[in-house]
Amino acid sequence: MAEIIQKDGTWAFDGDALRLTPGRDRNVSLLRRTLGELTVPLEALAGISFEQGKRAGRLRLRLREGADPLLHATGGRLTEPNDPYQLLVESDRYGVAEYFVDEVRGALQLEEVSSDPVTEYLLPGPHVPVSVSAGDGTASFDGEHVRLEWNWKTEDAKAAAGARTLALADITAVEWLPAAGLENGCLRLTVTGSPGKTPPKYDPNAVELWGFKKDPLMALVAAAVQARLPHPSAPAAGAARLRAAGPEAILEAQLPGAAQAAVPEQRVPAVEDAHDALLRRLRELGELHRTGVLTDEEFSMAKQAVLKRM
Repeated sequence: MAEIIQKDGTWAFDGDALRLTPGRDRNVSLLRRTLGELTVPLEALAGISFEQGKRAGRLRLRLREGADPLLHATGGRLTEPNDPYQLLVESDRYGVAEYFVDEVRGALQLEEVSSDPVTEYLLPGPHVPVSVSAGDGTASFDGEHVRLEWNWKTEDAKAAAGARTLALADITAVEWLPAAGLENGCLRLTVTGSPGKTPPKYDPNAVELWGFKKDPLMALVAAAVQARLPHPSAPAAGAARLRAAGPEAILEAQLPGAAQAAVPEQRVPAVEDAHDALLRRLRELGELHRTGVLTDEEFSMAKQAVLKRM
């Protein structure tokens, strides 16, 4: 077992996972203290590094793309003080930090852990329920619903619509953006059937953020929601997006040739008439359904689309 204890926090490695515990020093960020201890399985790691400085160094973990809902929801925009995968190391512990790196790298090589992206989350995300008040509102998530409530700083038209409760099943995406320069940040939820993006000041599905101390905590709400949405790289995620677009999109995405079978007859190869082409598409749909690529609902929708063309 390898362990390094610093004011900034404690990292421990037992060969299978890393346990990252934030320190109690007043300089430790509010986000890290609120997030609490993280357990990172070895298979979620893409690498580890240590950078020395004149007065202090920094341990950094690099996770595999798609492994952590927090990193996905924030898009890599967490600053150093808020990044739970960095540890500030005092100069008299450089040797310990280098030993720690060697131990983790050795385990990665021994277990032959791939650094490729993953298709499922390997970390669970923040605990729920979670509720954060920042910017022009409060966002709360209980695992099934997100509730947005407004305060006195909310734009009048947005506040007049009242609090909003969004079912997880209706949410297709979530993101957290920090305030940068003259641009305000936001926690933004995209729901089925919502129009294009509008400024968060006027968006009833977004909390506007101005760059204050509690703004990063909204990333916890984003991550908790993200952890319960289909993984962006999983087939189910693509299927969910196609369901929202309709059966035509299912056919075009899952069966690229199906779109050609649906167009006027001159686009169908001479060796195959349109009717035979559609029958072939039905057989292909059945195969995709049997192998689990299409759900029952998706199969039914796509099949009906083909039958209408016949």
